[in-house]
Amino acid sequence: MLYLINLLGFSKEGWGLYLLGAALMTVAVTLAALVIGAFVGSFVAWAKLSRNLTARIAGDAYTTIFRGMPELLIIYVVFFGGSAAVTAAAEQFGIEGFLGMPSFLAGAIGVGLISASYQAEVFRGSFTAIVPGEIEAARAIGMPRLMRFRRIIAPQVMRFAIPGLGNVWQLSLKDSALISVTGLVEIMNASNKAAGSTHQFFIFYIVGGTLYLILTSLSNRVFNAGEAHVAKSFRRPAGMQGS
Repeated sequence: MLYLINLLGFSKEGWGLYLLGAALMTVAVTLAALVIGAFVGSFVAWAKLSRNLTARIAGDAYTTIFRGMPELLIIYVVFFGGSAAVTAAAEQFGIEGFLGMPSFLAGAIGVGLISASYQAEVFRGSFTAIVPGEIEAARAIGMPRLMRFRRIIAPQVMRFAIPGLGNVWQLSLKDSALISVTGLVEIMNASNKAAGSTHQFFIFYIVGGTLYLILTSLSNRVFNAGEAHVAKSFRRPAGMQGS
């Protein structure tokens, strides 16, 4: 037991601080991926809802490709394709040699593009759940498009989207383990290094899995609290329940 405490402790000989830093890196790259996915996914959702046939085809193609291809393959394409692009751009300025794409950026973009394909469906479904009469009423009183989006569409889309976004977050959190192939020291990479250095593979892989479970449990609480808060703001006053 003392050996286990020393092995996972925060002393100079322990791996606790190293694993904690890897857990924070996992959260950081997943947050970055979620933001990238929300930005890209909102445009993909708009394309899938558009009356323009070309836009709908493009949106459907994006979700089909990024949900159908293996996640690891997408990360490889982003990392090595991005590195090739960076190297080619550097050569234009007389810089020779291979320049690798930063691991954090490659991981955030790769997981973000995957996340976008799922967030697009969440946003699309949330938009279709809005009562059409509310948008029509806003148009009838002459409310500008941007104001309609800010006051009616965006709040209700987020209200319906939070449960789905929670699932996408969990998916992205697990996909972050694949970023270890780019050299980023997140939970999976740190667990591998610790296990290889100490030959305690079972212990460190169990610890790595436990860290993922802790992060998913905490994030579930955050999304549940957010869902309850948003639902409260849309709750009707007691006197209007029957109307």
